[in-house]
Amino acid sequence: MSHGTYKNKLLSTALLIAATPAMANITNGGFEQWTGNTPDAWTTIDSGINVSRSTNIINNANSAAAVNVTTGSQSNTDLLQQVSVEAGKTYDFSVDVYHTEGNIRARLYVDGYQGYSNQAQTNQWQTISHSYTPSSNKTINVGLRFYDMSGFDGNETVYVDNFLPNTDGGASGSCNDHSLTLTLNTDNYGSETSWVINNSQGSGIANGSGYASNTQYNEQVCLTDGNYSLVISDSYGDGMCCNVGNGSYSLTYGSTELASGASFSSTDSTTFELGSGSGGDTGGGTNPTPTGYYVTTQGLSGYALKTELYNIIKNHSSQGYSAIWNFYDSSARDKYFENDNSILDMYSEKPNGSDSYTYTAVSDQCGTYNSEADCYNREHSFPKSWFGGTVEPMNSDVHHIYATDGYVNSKRSNFPFGEVASATFTSTNGSKLGSATSSLNYTGTVFEPIDEFKGDFARAYFYMATRYENVIGSWQNNTTASNAVLNGTSNQVFESWVVAMLLNWHNADPVSQMELDRNQAAFEFQGNRNPYIDHPEFVEMIW
Repeated sequence: MSHGTYKNKLLSTALLIAATPAMANITNGGFEQWTGNTPDAWTTIDSGINVSRSTNIINNANSAAAVNVTTGSQSNTDLLQQVSVEAGKTYDFSVDVYHTEGNIRARLYVDGYQGYSNQAQTNQWQTISHSYTPSSNKTINVGLRFYDMSGFDGNETVYVDNFLPNTDGGASGSCNDHSLTLTLNTDNYGSETSWVINNSQGSGIANGSGYASNTQYNEQVCLTDGNYSLVISDSYGDGMCCNVGNGSYSLTYGSTELASGASFSSTDSTTFELGSGSGGDTGGGTNPTPTGYYVTTQGLSGYALKTELYNIIKNHSSQGYSAIWNFYDSSARDKYFENDNSILDMYSEKPNGSDSYTYTAVSDQCGTYNSEADCYNREHSFPKSWFGGTVEPMNSDVHHIYATDGYVNSKRSNFPFGEVASATFTSTNGSKLGSATSSLNYTGTVFEPIDEFKGDFARAYFYMATRYENVIGSWQNNTTASNAVLNGTSNQVFESWVVAMLLNWHNADPVSQMELDRNQAAFEFQGNRNPYIDHPEFVEMIW
């Protein structure tokens, strides 16, 4: 269930002073009373929707309304009733909706059309709210209208429950957790502005859109303890200021400002934490990721999710192969094991003891080498021969290129990662080259890193399968080793034995603080992230 709500408020000084919450009476707002398949008191049920009682998917008490939308003609999809209101009083209306497929969205109607639901937020409840102050005593229509979106197949069900305020025993709209206020001052094109607050899993739990121009709005959001991100978006790509007006936004919690801005292009994202629980720990550390980065993945799974992740992380800014040395200098230091600021080499690092040797950044770069401990170089964990050699941007993509001992790197060559039965070479930290164990379901030579770093390499491979989804299907036959690992598709990408092994490595070695820090550094270096470090759950949602 969504913990957040939003309220569209057109505020003036007079309203801010005079507005006090009042009670209207939405009859049967909890959809508990029915006559056949008709909810009592809901007098307008258009021909483009069929309404029935649901006792399966409910959000409050014993039943909800299952609204089956059967037309794309929006004027035939209203569910309404009439409510009496008094001049000068403020009424806080809200309703909970539950989307099943994500191709229909609901719009709150309170004496006119108000905010929309987020149709991409499927299989969970969300709340649409609107605060309304009439200028005269009158009877108004209150309810919902349903809008078809791209992908609508002519038949889709949306569940509706807990229309407030009502006298059915439904929960009140008060906030017993953290009450935040998002103040929006729209520019000359207010309809271009939208926002979403995501939780630590990247799911949108409060959102708003459909704003008027040059207007101030105060959106009230109720959140529990946890990590969140606020993402402000402009559909045209010119922000809220200052070429087309003087728009701005700010998010406050009491007297504390959590986020603010005005001048940006398409999106502006800020992370914040409420209470003592982080809710965003993916493996023992703090993740600085603005989770709004993944907002368009909401409701997706399988290869559709993978493709959307590709759309998010593609077109990164390649810095060139030589710039990787600078990246290692700033972002490949040992701050996690010996904490001695040496280069962290996953082929020589001993997590539970003293390293046999260490490398000083810059001065110990390769160079030539004849044995271990001579120098460190740039290891393509996904060998460059597999994608055709020194081809950009793969050749300089730091998400899969690690600082490693040059000699061990050369021993690894372009052999697949795997699990070794009989080793022909073992590095000082226990990394092995040798014949594959029979349980791997692969016969051939493989290279096995130590357990401490297996998850790191697995997530790098899932990144490569996603970032290069548009071309990786053609790499299978570049080498014998790539043919053993890749299956020639752009969706699964890897042979089944590789998928099974990588999943095991991913689950056995969760994301560490070292990975989180490196992912953030890579983002700052080349402008994209590894989604499987930010959201490890994506792996099994896809593979």
